Amino acid sequence: MNACVRRAEDFAQSLGLSVPLLLAPMAGVPAPALSIEIAKAGAMGACGVLFMQPGEIADWTAKFRAAGATSLQLNTWTPQPAPERSARIEGEMRNFLAQWGPEVAPSAGDQTPPDFSAQCEAMLSARPTCVSSIMGLFPARYVARLNEAGVKWFATATTVAEARAAAQAGADAIIAQGAEAGGHRGAFDADVAERSMAGLFALLPAIVDAVDVPVIAAGGIGDARGFAGALALGAHAVMIGTAFLRCPEAQSPAAYSAALARAQPEDTLVTRAFSGRPGRSLATGFALAAQSAGAPRAAPYPVQRGLTAQMRSKALKENDVERMQAWAGQSARLAQARPAGEIVQSLWRGAREILA
Repeated sequence: MNACVRRAEDFAQSLGLSVPLLLAPMAGVPAPALSIEIAKAGAMGACGVLFMQPGEIADWTAKFRAAGATSLQLNTWTPQPAPERSARIEGEMRNFLAQWGPEVAPSAGDQTPPDFSAQCEAMLSARPTCVSSIMGLFPARYVARLNEAGVKWFATATTVAEARAAAQAGADAIIAQGAEAGGHRGAFDADVAERSMAGLFALLPAIVDAVDVPVIAAGGIGDARGFAGALALGAHAVMIGTAFLRCPEAQSPAAYSAALARAQPEDTLVTRAFSGRPGRSLATGFALAAQSAGAPRAAPYPVQRGLTAQMRSKALKENDVERMQAWAGQSARLAQARPAGEIVQSLWRGAREILA
């Protein structure tokens, strides 16, 4: 057996998987049909709990398990710095957003994320296979409690320095997130997220060489070629998000699904316009306008997310991808409108054939 395949299969078996593939924990993807089908196919389901209250986390995991799915990753952001608010910046942004949707109330930016400590308790109580961090590291005491409960900690890193810090802090595996990845960049520092944009196939072998724990490749993997390439570069598994967004179980809006299918790698961009943190989106009308000359500066996270909430909600109701928060990785065009379980099996079968 090929050494890359053996390494991946051994790691998968240690997690109770038959396929070394993890669904990316995409906050906002409808609960929990996509994860259920991916887990039933032998890979790992995932839930991004960033905006969920403890009771919602418990309900989500209960539905996942009631469907007969087992292997699960729960994910949330580490606490972010308190936003430095500016009435002028927020006013300019509200005026700009009024061109794209309903008028935005001055109080729209006041929303705050759920309590991080309460989310951590809920994730621990849910006893998933693993809990993953993004935007930083979990507190040492929480890591110790995860260890005591037999729950693994996977830490997202976008640089070699972040990966080393995570390994030293006790991470059981490192998720190497390349700049091709859709959605929010996982950099510990928001400014680094835009300044340091290492692609996966440069970042991955560097992290593999730098740490002594398993490494999971994330960012721009959309078919068996990318899967095999990541394993050849030393990954123990892959994490995939965008490639599943056209599956019926993802329940993506029709306009979003169609836009993913026609998007070339250059048809995405990294923007703060939706949430205040850098994230990779389709180059939609709103995302491009927000980066044009004369556009107002985005407010910090989570203020910007609150300001854009009404526009995003209306876009979903009207199936208008030009105003949606249309997160997408650079390999979006590889996403297929097929059942998620079929895609899992096809990806793994194809990767093994290539590596053979």
